[in-house]
Amino acid sequence: MKRVLVGAATTLAAALTLSACGGGSDPLGNATTAAPPAPTDTIAIGSANFPESTLLAEIYASALEAKGVKVTKKLNIGSRETYYAGLQDGSIDLIPEYTGVLLLHVNKEAKETTSDDVYAALQKSLPGKLTVLAKSAAENKDAVVVTKETADKLGVKSIADLAGKGPVVFGGPPEFQKRADGIPGLQSSYGLQVSEYKSLDVGGPLTVDALKSGVVQAADLFTTDPAITANNFVVLDDPKSNFAAQNVVPLINKSKASDTIKQVLDAISAKLTTETLIELNTKLNAPDKPDASKVAKDWLASAGI
Repeated sequence: MKRVLVGAATTLAAALTLSACGGGSDPLGNATTAAPPAPTDTIAIGSANFPESTLLAEIYASALEAKGVKVTKKLNIGSRETYYAGLQDGSIDLIPEYTGVLLLHVNKEAKETTSDDVYAALQKSLPGKLTVLAKSAAENKDAVVVTKETADKLGVKSIADLAGKGPVVFGGPPEFQKRADGIPGLQSSYGLQVSEYKSLDVGGPLTVDALKSGVVQAADLFTTDPAITANNFVVLDDPKSNFAAQNVVPLINKSKASDTIKQVLDAISAKLTTETLIELNTKLNAPDKPDASKVAKDWLASAGI
């Protein structure tokens, strides 16, 4: 009986998550169930299901509220494959995004890799109702990460080196197994052989623990994750640029991109750096686990925004 109840609860939770972001989506990210659009006098801000995205959404929300903009928040929605539908049907108006991975989501044939080229291609590739505002210098890229022990034992410094060592057990979020720059990209670019893929979390404790314990030999982590330095992990070089530039950028519904909102979000992007993201993520991971909204407000105050 308990198993039935747990399964039912999981199904209900999944349904609520989808409804919160505007319904389900097909593999191309097209909405399949329309949701009510956000009120015209309010901007609905969403986030993906990992701490940095939530923090950036809180930064956007706090700064806009300080300028008198009405804000509603729909945080921790899920992966891009889930929340993008909400942006298309208007139930979400704004979300912090990353240029390279967003470009591949809307154009799976995109070949651009440098920061400026990716941004220019992204502006041309988005559907008519969506746009991106000024990109920040802050960059958080996916990376193939191994422990120092594994790097030393195998003598690897790059993904190419790892690919030459035979099949590996790889860990990461479920969507990484199918994304164009995930396992398919690593196989195409480097010939990486994966003997087993373990679906874990989005750069979270499950992935970190799996690496530390040897459950996986390599994993997908974000380059701004403080766990990399804390655990002396090794980020493998990506000489073939499988992972394109991934600058933080606001993705917004054009109809909600007023001059005030543009000015506020552009000011945030002008202040954000990669070092800032690492510092803020470190604060989020502090033993007392501060609330993301407090970390956001503290940073905005220190940045003079």
